[in-house]
Amino acid sequence: MPLAPANQSQLIRSSQKDEYYQTFLRNNANEAFHTLAGSKRWLDWRREIELLSDLAYYGLTTFSGYQTLGEEYVSVVQVDPSKRKIPSVARRGLFVLCHAFFPYLLDKVLVCLENELDGGQESRSSVSRRQATAGPWSLESWLKMWIQRAVGLLSEPQRKACLPAVFVLQQSLTLLHRLHVALFYISGAFYHLSKRVAGISYLRVTGLNSDDGTIRSSYRLLGAVSLLQLLITVCLQLNNFRQRQRARQEWKLYRNLSPQHTQSSGPRVAHCILCLEERRHSTSTPCGHLFCWECITEWCNTKAECPLCREKFQPHRLVYLRNYS
Repeated sequence: MPLAPANQSQLIRSSQKDEYYQTFLRNNANEAFHTLAGSKRWLDWRREIELLSDLAYYGLTTFSGYQTLGEEYVSVVQVDPSKRKIPSVARRGLFVLCHAFFPYLLDKVLVCLENELDGGQESRSSVSRRQATAGPWSLESWLKMWIQRAVGLLSEPQRKACLPAVFVLQQSLTLLHRLHVALFYISGAFYHLSKRVAGISYLRVTGLNSDDGTIRSSYRLLGAVSLLQLLITVCLQLNNFRQRQRARQEWKLYRNLSPQHTQSSGPRVAHCILCLEERRHSTSTPCGHLFCWECITEWCNTKAECPLCREKFQPHRLVYLRNYS
């Protein structure tokens, strides 16, 4: 049967179907690990479990030379840049790494780097405690040790200059993804950055969509609107960035001017029941229980309830307690 390039609607439906099955696999893996290892271990290894779930999904489908469930759902097939044969094993392996492992690694590096640049001595002590919890052989421990050594070579002015650059990089990645999606709406190729890097595109059987031209024209209009929205967002982000830097400096100045408050609270050390460590960035649930901000937000990503009393609530109702120890 004759083949033609897949249009935007088919690629989007295929991606949504894959995300549905990936989420299903992640939730079952998280639930199984949480049941076997407990809440503390699950919070430490949740991201790694999701990574292994994604690698398993794409390893058993794309890397093995089979269609994913989403591709099978819309009847599209992967091809290399020649449009005449399926991608090689190297291309499929590059796609799996860029799509699943590289975002995980990049997020870990940026978070560790931001914490190390912003936290100072407090961040180093926290790193040591979490390294002891995670184990010296974990990837996160190695990343934190490597970043700590690299940041230790920088002077204090250099650290202050690098911190805004990390924030700008984090925001730029989000804007880059939105730009790529807008270009996809216009061109109709490479819905994911990882497929663009690997050079993997899609073909469909002609005759299944007779209104292909109308679909592509509609998505081109959506792409133009998305580019305009992205331009406005960039202008707003620049303004928000300046305000955030000003607020950060004011908060640091206030914190440095009130050392007696932290000293008086030294003998009474509060602990988080999820990580079993000293509570950092105290956050309250609607029922009044206190946890670390990172711990309770990670918990709410899977279970929207209080870990203590099991009261149901939406994550947006969490209250970050500023100036609370």
